[in-house]
Amino acid sequence: MTNKSVKKVVLAYSGGLDTSIILKWLQITYNCEVVTFTADLGQGEELGPARDKALLLGIKPENIFIEDLREEFVRDYVFPMFRANAAYEGVYLLGTSIARPLIGKKLIEIAEKVGADAVSHGATGKGNDQVRFELTAYALKPDVVVIAPWREWDLRSREQLIAFAEQHQIPIAKDKRGEAPFSVDANLLHASSEGKVLEDPAQEVPDYVYSRTISPEDAPDKPTYITIDFETGDATAIDGVKLSPATLLAKLNDLGRDNGIGRLDLVENRFVGMKSRGMYETPGGTILAVAHRAIESITLDRGAAHLKDQIMPQYAELIYNGFWFSPEREMLQALIDKSQEFVAGSVRLKLYKGGVHVVGRSSPYSLYDQDLVTFEEGAVAYDHRDAAGFIKLNALRLRTLGQRKKKLGL
Repeated sequence: MTNKSVKKVVLAYSGGLDTSIILKWLQITYNCEVVTFTADLGQGEELGPARDKALLLGIKPENIFIEDLREEFVRDYVFPMFRANAAYEGVYLLGTSIARPLIGKKLIEIAEKVGADAVSHGATGKGNDQVRFELTAYALKPDVVVIAPWREWDLRSREQLIAFAEQHQIPIAKDKRGEAPFSVDANLLHASSEGKVLEDPAQEVPDYVYSRTISPEDAPDKPTYITIDFETGDATAIDGVKLSPATLLAKLNDLGRDNGIGRLDLVENRFVGMKSRGMYETPGGTILAVAHRAIESITLDRGAAHLKDQIMPQYAELIYNGFWFSPEREMLQALIDKSQEFVAGSVRLKLYKGGVHVVGRSSPYSLYDQDLVTFEEGAVAYDHRDAAGFIKLNALRLRTLGQRKKKLGL
């Protein structure tokens, strides 16, 4: 498709310097009408300035879309992911990754609504987000045109970007005049920081990088105790007070922040092939992940729990790589959701100086039988002598292997 064939494009727009430059670049390069979409995912920023800046750059009021997606984000994306106990490479709770399919879906919905033939994003050609946005777009609208300016334009440095902005009278915040010390992505689940001062993995993350948590050393000397209630695998209440998904996560974020919980310094493997170092803060998500595993520990059968642990890395990798709308992720989700039918009850936690400690768990569907595990004698359907046959049957192949080794003198 040539530049002239794009008549209208929907841009994922934050109102920041990069996407404002992209907005003007689209108008100039494609000579097309631009529609902006700004998502409120709980990033903690006032979104009014994004609207004002879009108006300043010539966008018609009817072409400016700002949507509060916090409840949908947590209910339909974060919670399903947490049912799987998903953690990329064992530790990353996928805060940025899980937001992209929702933004991509909304881009396509708006494109359909306004009759746009293209969508655009501000992800760079080195990162994962370009993949996530575009896989989502193509899955939901196969014939859509995706414009990725960072892969097309010749603006290769911060100085060139600022010069372009000044040439086209795009407002520049004072702290954008020069190199930013690091870049930040934030939503209700987490904040991530990467680049510049964080690029050397041998150096400790400077204190000023952290925005969502206090230092564990500065957290209160007295522990905080909370109870989280679950129904079908999803958290529904804190200390007996029922809360909406987004409100509940926000409350856990406050508790995690005040207790120095949820910091992660990680060198990860990007989908595009390189390693990158990032600093993640996921205060509420860290608490929720520990609590969910705790309620599963008494409600999930061993086979079901171990199967979930086996498929979790694949599920997490699908999300990290941008395949939320793939059939394999949906198939795994159906299996995971089936496992959560009886994952209900309460988990009591102690939050203390960066740590989340399970101190109690209970459920009306608990599989924990105190009579079976007690060291005291009781009227239970378990005979200690049965264990002898169980062990001998399981040892049969090991004994056979041992006999062969003995014959061979090994």
